[in-house]
Amino acid sequence: MTAPRSTTRRTVLGRLSLPERTYVADALRTETVGGVLLLAAAVTALLWANIPVLHDSYESVSHFHLGPAALGLDLSVAHWAADGLLAIFFFVAGIELKRELVAGDLRDPKAAALPVVAALCGMAVPALVYTVTALAGGGSLDGWAVPTATDIAFALAVLAVIGTSLPSALRAFLLTLAVVDDLFAILIIAVFFTADLNFAALGGAVAGLLLFWLLLRGGVRGWYVYVPLALVVWALMYNSGIHATIAGVAMGLMLRCHRHEGEDHSPGERIEHLVRPLSAGLAVPLFALFSAGVAVSGGALTDVFTQPETLGVVLGLVAGKALGIFGGTWLTARFTRASLSDDLAWADVFAVASLAGIGFTVSLLIGELAFAGDETMTNEVKAAVLLGSLIAATLATVLLKIRNAKYRRLWEEEERDEDADGVPDVYEEDDPAYHLRLAARYEAKAAEHRRIAQEKAAARHELAEVPGGAGEDHDGPA
Repeated sequence: MTAPRSTTRRTVLGRLSLPERTYVADALRTETVGGVLLLAAAVTALLWANIPVLHDSYESVSHFHLGPAALGLDLSVAHWAADGLLAIFFFVAGIELKRELVAGDLRDPKAAALPVVAALCGMAVPALVYTVTALAGGGSLDGWAVPTATDIAFALAVLAVIGTSLPSALRAFLLTLAVVDDLFAILIIAVFFTADLNFAALGGAVAGLLLFWLLLRGGVRGWYVYVPLALVVWALMYNSGIHATIAGVAMGLMLRCHRHEGEDHSPGERIEHLVRPLSAGLAVPLFALFSAGVAVSGGALTDVFTQPETLGVVLGLVAGKALGIFGGTWLTARFTRASLSDDLAWADVFAVASLAGIGFTVSLLIGELAFAGDETMTNEVKAAVLLGSLIAATLATVLLKIRNAKYRRLWEEEERDEDADGVPDVYEEDDPAYHLRLAARYEAKAAEHRRIAQEKAAARHELAEVPGGAGEDHDGPA
């Protein structure tokens, strides 16, 4: 007879392991700071572009060209921000993806199923919503990919502003979603937005990437080797017709992200730690500064809801993202016999799915690529991205605020460290040494309180023995 099949159910969005929790906390801390800078840059761009006396200067700076024309790199400032600085952002995204594949949740196919399916549904449904809206209104289908991307930095900036104590499992789910989302966004850019190929430049870029990989495998160290090589690979990739940010992703994926014996951090983790602040604090905010500066007026905002392309973007971000991610998560749990963590409800998943509707950096980039050559439509789609992201952020804020008291209790439980050893108590409850440390602390406190009680009792006894009962000379009846 065969053994009965196990009916044990996996837990969806359960507590993270301690190493994963530490990594997520560090990554999200940097992303949150970067998100606040990103938000500030977007607001600055809108003000700069819409205040009449400043508008011309914004256009002049954005369209100012610089760079060696002989190398095909005489680009505008806005172009440098989109193709150059964003390569740093995608380099970090490549490292994140590699780490998730070899050391994070994505290394386990069962654990990876949830964020991968949720991310795929969270991209397919917005694309479908846009397509249906555009077809119904007789609009262009070129922008189908615009509402598919999630901006993790902006989403975390919203969390920082509203101050919700979101549990680490939900934050990790949002981060993993964004990593998988970035991967598919990269594939979309590479496959659907590649111009005519220059095979000579592409061959040079591939040769440069191969050299980059060989140097890494050979253990060669030194930024003075890799930074110049990276710039050459980027320039060749740009001239090949493939979007230059693909070079950043490719180099990020080549870094080793698993630790050898005796290593505290892998090379990928060390480099990510160094480059992430540059990406979140400089590259992405500067891109936002020169991409989010679109004309905003009552008429322009009304047009967003009357044109099929822009309406499709808004509906894709607000409704498509939330329904796609929530539906993908529920279906995964349903068909893999997984159950939601006892501490959470499906309303929490929907709130995080709504937060994923904030599509900024990559959505703006895809909008520029999708409607290249049509400046009017590009600006209208950018306005739709901004408005859709704002609506999604507002909806998510309301939903998260409703459950904020519950999140705060969960967060406090996760952070409690009564034995003061630097490790949250929830990770030590099965360790006898933890309970012995607590017992010693409580015994020390009990001894201290007994000593204080004895001192107070002795002092009260001394007062009682003083003549007159309380030591007063004239405290008797008049």
